This record gives sequence, structure tokens and C-alpha cells, in this order.
Amino acid sequence: MKTLKIFISTLAAMLFFTSFLFAQNVFESGLRLKLDSLRREKEVGFFGNGILLPNGSVQSVMTPSGWGGGNTTYLYVVVGGIYPAEYATPKKADLITAAGLSFGDPKKYVNTSLSVNVGRVSELQDLSANIILSKQIFKASSISVGGIQLFASSSISDAPDATFYVAFSHSVQTVSSKSTGRSALGYTIGVGNGRFLYKSPKDIASGKGKYGTGVFANVSYELFKNMNINAEWSGLNLGFSSGLRPFSKSPLTLGYGVYNLTRNSGDRVSFIGTLAYPFILDKKVNY
Repeated sequence: MKTLKIFISTLAAMLFFTSFLFAQNVFESGLRLKLDSLRREKEVGFFGNGILLPNGSVQSVMTPSGWGGGNTTYLYVVVGGIYPAEYATPKKADLITAAGLSFGDPKKYVNTSLSVNVGRVSELQDLSANIILSKQIFKASSISVGGIQLFASSSISDAPDATFYVAFSHSVQTVSSKSTGRSALGYTIGVGNGRFLYKSPKDIASGKGKYGTGVFANVSYELFKNMNINAEWSGLNLGFSSGLRPFSKSPLTLGYGVYNLTRNSGDRVSFIGTLAYPFILDKKVNY
């Protein structure tokens, strides 16, 4: 209960004291972030047979993962913000929140994640949906197929076009984590359109071109137990991220990163923060 009160207080502070524009940020692709990592930390192994699984730390903030939820059903809430927002004068923050449901066994069948984004949080407007399917394949690997910002209204959203992607993730078996049965090194590579390919109208007007690479990737390495350092390429720009779980017996996770480190897109370096909390609906995982 104490952890839940802290979470609600933090969420309320972000909602009421953060000035924000419409949500057009690349971190939307990772809104489902790390809830799966939270669950994986305590879950019985996906593969078994001595195979090292992804560790339970934040492995990306700005890019999707091929790993989906395990055989656990949970609701989740994510709040994300970026400061300063691109091309905003005076400097302002951008805020978005999402809530969803993850269910299904990705080892035997397919895991499904369904969520709704809210761009204008105070007005409960600028709504869109995310649908992500994931399946474990090969040795210590997983693939996901996703559609994000689906069904956005062109009359409300400043970025109404949907994004679709495919991502492949792998846990390297030769680098052990400080957590038993986990890998300290993992990576993801994927392709997509939308947010991973097309630059913003302001990027185009600034002479930065129309297209990014359409290919995104991240590499994650465990520095300390429950803390990774991640390098991420979003298809448009470079960033670094990390994260932590501030309460050892709680699944609450904070993610943070720095983005727009090259001149390929955007007009300034931006800082990204995320807060995520899953509400477990079955008893297969104990935190």
C-alpha cells in the first residue's frame, strides 16, 4: 500500500505540474517498456535447460524489444516525459501516458499486449492504441510484431500516422548476469516505418532530410545488479538510457535517458523519463 501511494503521488505530480505539448516523441514506441523485464526477474525460466534469459533491469527506453510478456497476465500503467520538447520555444516538456493489458504464453503460443495512449492527459484526448504480439524463438531469442499509435485522430493528434515494426532480441549466452540464470548482455535489432523512418516536418524544413534509416537497434549491458546501461538507435537518432527499481519488493520501475545526440534529427539534446507499474492479475510471479 505504501508503494502504491508513492506511485500515485509521483504520477499526480507529473500530470499536474508538467507543462506539455502534444505527444510526438519517439519514446512512444517503448511505452510498454520494461514491464516484461520486471516480471522476468522473478519468473521461472522461459526456456530452461541452463539457457540464460534477459536480466530484470531496464534494457531500452526509446526502442522496442523483441521480448514480450511471459506466461503472466497483468495490467500496466506507464507515464513518459521528454524535456525539452523538440522545436519548442520557450522550452517545454512533452508528456504521454498509456495503460494496457499483457497476456498469453509466448513460449507455447503468443503473448499479446493491448494498450491505449493518452496524449493530452489533462483532457483525456489525443487517444491512440498499441497492439504488440511476441513469440519466443530459437535459443534465448524472441521476436515481436507491433503497431503503435493506431487509430489516432487526424483532427486532434499532431502525429496521426500509425507505426508498424518487427523486432528481434537475443540474450548473449557467454556473459552471465549477477542474477542467477540471467544474461548481462542483450541486443535488439528491428525495422519499421513511421517513427523509425520518417522525420518531422520541422526536421525537413531545417534541412535534415525526410528519412531516417527505418532500422532501430539497442545494446544493453549490466553494470550493477538491477542496473543496465543501454545504447539505442531509434532509426532517427542516438541515445543512451538506464533505469532502476527504487523499491526492492515493488515492481515500480523508473527509466531515464538522453536522446538526440547527433544532428540527424531534432534541434536539441533531450532528456527522457518514464515511470511504469504493473498490476499482476495472477499469482505466477512474486515480487
